[in-house]
Amino acid sequence: MFPLKRTMNDFWYGWKRGIPIALGYLSVSFTFGVKAVHGGMPVWIAVIMSFTNLTSAGQFAGTNLILAGGTWIELALTTFIINLRYMLMSLALSQKLSASVKRKSCLLFGYGITDEIFAVASGEERQITAPYMYGLISMPVLGWTMGTLLGGVASGIMPELLANAMELGLYAMFIAIIVPPARKNRAIVFVIVLAVLVECILYYLPVFSGISGGFQVILATVIAAGAGAFLYPVSPCEEAVNE
Repeated sequence: MFPLKRTMNDFWYGWKRGIPIALGYLSVSFTFGVKAVHGGMPVWIAVIMSFTNLTSAGQFAGTNLILAGGTWIELALTTFIINLRYMLMSLALSQKLSASVKRKSCLLFGYGITDEIFAVASGEERQITAPYMYGLISMPVLGWTMGTLLGGVASGIMPELLANAMELGLYAMFIAIIVPPARKNRAIVFVIVLAVLVECILYYLPVFSGISGGFQVILATVIAAGAGAFLYPVSPCEEAVNE
């Protein structure tokens, strides 16, 4: 009886820890639902996309490419680059997992790793169990999926002017993400500015007119991130301090 009680306690503890994340996801995914359906995507496809992806920046970027008629290669490369950080988060979090966690559970955890879930899980002082992670992931998945459903349904009944205004929430979200760390780290400012400059060059100069919008984003991301890593490398001492 004790192992079952411990399992349920871990699950409900993780579930409660995921409630604030789910509430935050609800508003962001609502905007995604509005944008996707307003752009011509059926509600059920938008909902399935949210349930199977559980990303924000990658999902928005991928949806933009789909609605713009981008190629599969552009879609794959864009989402891969944007979501590459989740691989590093998963590797880091694997060091905190209990020895009792099975491999199939690790695969499911990889599906549910997001910035917020990683931050909460990595902040736990004790080893992480499978029931805890299942509980922690379940609420954000529900919040992200339900928000998309509500936004998609609302998009069909709200005025077009309001639907267009709702899409501005995406840009507000990105600004809210990059401004706080940029104020503390000039390397981040450099990468942001360089990415914008490269994107402007690729977009406005006629010589690059043959490059599609999706590959423009990919090139700008790779060039800016690569330059930032080269010019502002993180030393082992800085990594230890950040941990």
